This record gives sequence, C-alpha cells and structure tokens, in this order.
Amino acid sequence: MSTTILRSGTIINEGKQFVADILIKDGKIEKIDSSISNQGKVTEIDLKGKYVLPGCIDDQVHFREPGLTHKGNIGTESRAAVAGGITSFMEMPNTVPNALTQELLEDKYQIAAQTSIANYSFFMGASNDNIEEVLKTDGKRVCGVKIFMGSSTGNMLVDREKTLEDLFAKVPPLLIATHCEDEQTIRTNIEKYRAIYGEEVPIELHPIIRSEEACYLSSSLAVRLAKKFNTRLHILHISTAKEIELFDNHLPLEQKMITAEACIHHMWFSDEDYKTKGNFIKWNPAVKKASDRDAIFQAVLDNKIDVIATDHAPHTLEEKEQSYFKAPSGGPLVQHALLAMLEKVKQGKISIERVVEKMAHAPAVLFRIEDRGYIREGYQADLVIVDPSASCEVTKESLLYKCKWSPFEGTTFSHSIDSTYVNGQLVYANGKIIEGTNGQRLSFRHEC
Repeated sequence: MSTTILRSGTIINEGKQFVADILIKDGKIEKIDSSISNQGKVTEIDLKGKYVLPGCIDDQVHFREPGLTHKGNIGTESRAAVAGGITSFMEMPNTVPNALTQELLEDKYQIAAQTSIANYSFFMGASNDNIEEVLKTDGKRVCGVKIFMGSSTGNMLVDREKTLEDLFAKVPPLLIATHCEDEQTIRTNIEKYRAIYGEEVPIELHPIIRSEEACYLSSSLAVRLAKKFNTRLHILHISTAKEIELFDNHLPLEQKMITAEACIHHMWFSDEDYKTKGNFIKWNPAVKKASDRDAIFQAVLDNKIDVIATDHAPHTLEEKEQSYFKAPSGGPLVQHALLAMLEKVKQGKISIERVVEKMAHAPAVLFRIEDRGYIREGYQADLVIVDPSASCEVTKESLLYKCKWSPFEGTTFSHSIDSTYVNGQLVYANGKIIEGTNGQRLSFRHEC
C-alpha cells in the first residue's frame, strides 16, 4: 500500500477542530501531528481550507442485492455512498431471497467482498420461524439482527407475540434493530381510505395511514420487551415526536441498552412536501408533520436519538411513478446525506462537530465497531474531505445511484465532497470513483 500525508486540513474529530497533518500508512492512520516530515516516497496532498472528517458509518441501507438488482446493487450503491462520504454501511436482510439463514447471509458478504468499494456488514434477518438460524449469528462478524415489527418492502413481518418474546429473550448480547409500525393499525387505516378513494389514495394520506399511533404502539412494545429481557435494542428511523418520550439521555451512549436512529428524510422533509415530491418522499415509516421533523432534530441535539442514517432504499422511476398502493416506499440518499446535514450546519441548526458525532463516532460506539469512526492513530484511515467553499448541485447526470433519481434533485448544497479514503485508499476524487480496491468486512467487539 502507498504512504500518504494529508497536509494542513482542518480536522473535525471528537468535538474539536484543529489543523494538522495525517500520515496514512498500510491503510491506517499512523500519525497525526501539526507537522509531519516527508519520509521519502510519499504522496502529499494539500488540504488547506478543507475539512477532514472520519468517514460516515450508515447503519441502515437497502442495496437490493441479491434479487432486486434492477433497483440497485452493492457495487453501484456503495460507489454512491463513498461519493457522499459514507465509508462503511450496514445493509438490511429484505433482499430476495431474504437473509434468513446463515448461508444466505454469507452469500451477501461474498458479493460485497467482490464488488463493494466501501466497508460493509449485513444484518441477519428474523422471521416468525427462524430463531434457530438467528441464534447461530456471530456477533464479532455481523452487526446485528433485524426484526420487521411492521411490514415494509419484502415479506419479513414478525407479528407473533411468542416469537418476539423468544427473540428478545434469546438473542442477547446481539443487538436487535427494529422497524416499528403496528401492522393492524395500518391495515385498518388502509381499509378506511381504500373504501373512500379506491386505488387512487392521495399520497398526502400516507402519514395518516402509517400513523403516529402505528409507530408508537410498535416502538413502545419493542422498548417494553427490551427492558423485560435486558436486550440491546436499536429502533430505526424514528418518525414521530411522540416516540421520543421512549428514550432518555441520562447515560453515555456506550452504556445505553436502548437506542434510536433518525434518518435524513425525517429531518429534512415534512408532510407539506408531498405536494411537490409525491411518491419520491414516500418512505415507511412516513414523513410526517413539520412538528415531528423539528422534534426529531431536537432529539438528535439532546442525545435522545443517537445516530443519523439514511435508510437508503432505491426503486426505479417507473415504480415510484405508480399509484399510491403500487408505488413502493423508499428512496436513494447515501450520496447526499452528509451534504444535507452540512447544509443544516450552515443554517446554524447543528454544529459540524455534532454532525461528525452522529454520523461517524456514535454508530461506531453503538455497534461496537473495531477501529473505525474516529480520526485516531492506529485506526483505519476511513476519511472524507469536505470543501466548504465549493457548492454542489444535485443533477440527474451527477447521480451514481442505479435508479438515477433523487429527492434532492435541483437542490444546491453549499458544501461538496472533495475526496474519500477507505482503508487508506483514495476511492473518490474530482467527482469520479477511483477503482481498484474493495472495502473490508466490519468487525465488532462482542461479549459472549
């Protein structure tokens, strides 16, 4: 591997900003110092005036491989991720076939080893009848177990009370990540509005159908089960103000047993945006009221919500342009998630140090990822260089997603991603992917 010195960048790390050099050798950060002498055959890059951040870690993506590769695949979406400053991802099990056996889970790791330019991990999927397979999961090599407590894209709903109790009781110390929406509440709402509108339900009713009540009923159940069985629970994509009362900020993150995630779309959009964005902001759980959006943002600042992620979930334009019931939920976000949060920095709503905390440090702590998420000597050199003086317009031509659309099309962000390093290798620069290296499988500190 080559040796590189990144010179005079403004490092944003562990709540501080400071100008320093970074020496990268054999894929790791060997030295951080105010001035590092040239050590011979070294590539030197001047980063004066630019920010150096630890690479973002996205704890929830859907890269659609295997089985749904007309929407995206691990190769295409991981390249979009590094172009957005995301150097590691954790991918969900609702691919086809669903990752419900250890063999099917390992198949995904083999695909990623060949095609992912970013570092990777994959959740083991839970169903109503695969607990024996779930319990074989190696917590040192797999990020956690995913339970769909509400149906979404795919057919992995876990709705048997006995199954849920068994999973929460027997899976620890593995982390359980949940999609929380109460299925019966949603079905009742669907029947109500289908009776009124038939198949042409207005998209504006999506947050009414997949309601606050549906989210809270399911999230509160998950919290009760976690407390009963002392389970490590991580509730994904919080979408309502009401759910925030389920979480506290009395303990440091490394001691928390119950944690929560906020996603970019729930922090950026509101139900007012359905008028112009339509199905392109149709997610499960739904984007809801502006008051929910603002409460989620505040909960991030208050440390009641611990990490910021994307729930990146591409679908084709043709799929999204269908009627309400036929159009699938989800959208692509990894290429612009960090830029969206940096826009909030410019607006004075959050500090850049806090963005780094929520998108890099906190995921590493929460999932107990080894040697990533920070700019520290001895850690893997996963780094994103941000140019605060160069704007970035989101155009269809600039998108690296296979689906070739974004809910941010037409938006101009005030920052841009200058370059990205994964394990010390330059993988993105000058608006282009640099091929030739693959990411690594994430490893985790795991207590048996």
